[in-house]
Amino acid sequence: METRIIDSRDDFAQWAIDRANAILTDEGSELATAARNGNEAQTGETAQALGQAIVDALLEAFDGLVGDE
Repeated sequence: METRIIDSRDDFAQWAIDRANAILTDEGSELATAARNGNEAQTGETAQALGQAIVDALLEAFDGLVGDE
């Protein structure tokens, strides 16, 4: 993702919405497909990947707020 300057709560909210949409686009369709196919192992793996993408996004946001020290 590109670097974005966040100067307000509104900017942060928009970033969060955009990031969530990107994560769901990338990971959510695979999860839906696995669930439709009834493959529990694949569903678990794709759910894990979705969860990890969310964690990574939160850490990315936190790192950006803390800055380089």
